[in-house]
Amino acid sequence: MKPYFYIGGLLFLALCLFIGNLFWGSVSIPASAVWDICLGNEVEKSSWSYIVLQSRFPQAVTAFFAGAALAVSGLMLQTAFNNPLAGPSILGINSGASLGVALVMLFLGGSLGSLGSFALSGTMAVLAGAFIGAVLILGIIILFSTIVRSNVMLLIVGIMVGYITSSAISLLNFFATAENVFSYTLWGMGDFSGISVERLPFFCIAVTVGLVLSLLLIKPLNALLLGERYAENLGVNVRRVRIVLLLTTGLLTAVVTAFCGPVSFIGLTVPHIARLVLGSSNHKILLPVTILIGAVIALICNLLCVLPGEAGIIPLNAITPVLGAPVIIYVIVNQKKIQYFN
Repeated sequence: MKPYFYIGGLLFLALCLFIGNLFWGSVSIPASAVWDICLGNEVEKSSWSYIVLQSRFPQAVTAFFAGAALAVSGLMLQTAFNNPLAGPSILGINSGASLGVALVMLFLGGSLGSLGSFALSGTMAVLAGAFIGAVLILGIIILFSTIVRSNVMLLIVGIMVGYITSSAISLLNFFATAENVFSYTLWGMGDFSGISVERLPFFCIAVTVGLVLSLLLIKPLNALLLGERYAENLGVNVRRVRIVLLLTTGLLTAVVTAFCGPVSFIGLTVPHIARLVLGSSNHKILLPVTILIGAVIALICNLLCVLPGEAGIIPLNAITPVLGAPVIIYVIVNQKKIQYFN
């Protein structure tokens, strides 16, 4: 009953935070008006309906799905590499997606040109660039994981790859126009408000596909906890699992990074929060709890980004490290006492 209690409690908390995101924003709207808008009733100002339905609602949905996607990506990478510090940002996957976006926005002018009778431009070009960049970096990390056996050395390789991509991005920024640099800088700060109602279904469907694939990997991930040789003895096709994990993590990271920017710490921190709450590394319960905690943390961050009154909204990546870094420090300092490390 305990796991179901956690899942039920997290669902209730996520619902409360989701509703809170509808009521709280940089523009002051009476709670009664927000409630009427949710019920489909007319309110005093039409602008209030637009803010709640066209801005706050898609932003809350984006935060929910983005947090879940980044959290489960971090969990799968930590299990696959047997490294508690693995994550989309630490291993350079976010940097790879950022480099792909930088190439599209700073070098190619926001377009990938014509592909046959089709042309990718705008958001779709950014999405394609982010996906290709994320998958390429993940592929490099997977390749090095077959060569480098030390988890610490593999982590260093990931950090070095991140430095190389950051260097390339700096060069692209230097030669790009001021307008393109400004657009890329805003994108890089992280934001859950960049998805319109029209684009929201595509984002939700893409993330849902990735989450479903991650749920299908529960048994192989549990087997990998015992090591690759034990997993193979249990009948797990490790090579196939790696490919599916690569594509799943690449899809989730690329979609979120393309639409929301390189959001930091959620993918690294949330799996540890879930393990600390459960005291277990069993993915049968750990993975769904990680998904829900990721959604909850992202919704909390979205609320904290809104300054009191009408002072504006601060960047998302100014909030996530404040919540995430203390958890990682705690895990590192107390890893000998933490049950799931033993």
